[in-house]
Amino acid sequence: MKLLISFLSVLSIFSVSCQEKKDIADSPVTDSVKIIEPLYISDTVAHDTDDPAVWINPADPSQSLILGTDKDEDGGLYVFDLKGKIVKDKVIRGLKRPNNVDIEYGFMLGGKLTDIAVVSERFTHKLRIYSLPDMKPVDGGGVEVYQGETLEGGRDLMGIALYKNKSGKIYAIAGRKTGPTDGTYLWQYLLEDDGSGKVKATLARKFGTYSGLKEIESIVVDDELGYIYYSDEGKGVHKYYADPEKGNKELALFATTGFTEDHEGLSIYKLTDSTGYLLVSDQGANQFQIFSREGESDNAQSHLLLKTVKVKASHSDGSEMVSVPLNDDFKNGLFVAMSDDKTFHLYRWEDIAGTILKSIEKEKN
Repeated sequence: MKLLISFLSVLSIFSVSCQEKKDIADSPVTDSVKIIEPLYISDTVAHDTDDPAVWINPADPSQSLILGTDKDEDGGLYVFDLKGKIVKDKVIRGLKRPNNVDIEYGFMLGGKLTDIAVVSERFTHKLRIYSLPDMKPVDGGGVEVYQGETLEGGRDLMGIALYKNKSGKIYAIAGRKTGPTDGTYLWQYLLEDDGSGKVKATLARKFGTYSGLKEIESIVVDDELGYIYYSDEGKGVHKYYADPEKGNKELALFATTGFTEDHEGLSIYKLTDSTGYLLVSDQGANQFQIFSREGESDNAQSHLLLKTVKVKASHSDGSEMVSVPLNDDFKNGLFVAMSDDKTFHLYRWEDIAGTILKSIEKEKN
């Protein structure tokens, strides 16, 4: 069940002075030095795992599906059950280096609400879109993005995240291998039915600061709070409003210290509609840094580092979080992390959260 308590009670456990807050950021809290083991490790893919997403079955959460990209010129989009076993008749093959995948619910298509999975296909510069749970293509062969971009590598589509606003409009936010540093690295598209039951994309805005250091791939959207976060590899995590009408001002840059290598996978665990955690992969250290989702009580754009957790997944790139109970294995949520041995690792949320979750339960009771 969702944990219906204020996240402020968690922060009270970490009630400290300004100097102590800095010390927490410099020396993250850890439960222990042990490596967290996954409950399950998925079947292997053919080439190179990269990014997962989870479709929650509204009729029976225990029948939910895990989607994961296999990054190669002859790549694919794999589908797994909640034990990490491949669902063979749903796997999409023959994609041209699919990088990332995201899922959104309730897209109006052909006159009915349809759940969709959107995959970034790098070598064709296209979004590939499939209905869920049947995994049927609904994109008419793919939707091109970054049209008109002449920068070398500037059309090499990598990251993808979906945003559904309060009125039901669904947007795709696309990241790429490289781009300008002038605040137009990410392009955001409105997704709509083209009138024939296929998806079309209309450019809504260009935004996003870029350090110029490496690339921007991992993107996550907080639908309820209306924010976009993305990993500027080697620099930190940027935060913007998800709604194009709210402008392109950067709201925050955090997670800038304490990373061994790249800033990678981003995922959100939701305690309530407005509280929870933001997890960021410290790829080179095989660990995740966990930040407050809602920020501090006096500054929603200040995201404190709460703890760091080491995981068995090796050099994890993409990750995904489910914040609701799915089955007896994942009663408090599911965390999925890519591992560089061609697998995805499935963790129980309580194993990732450790003493933080125990503290929340104590405050709740």
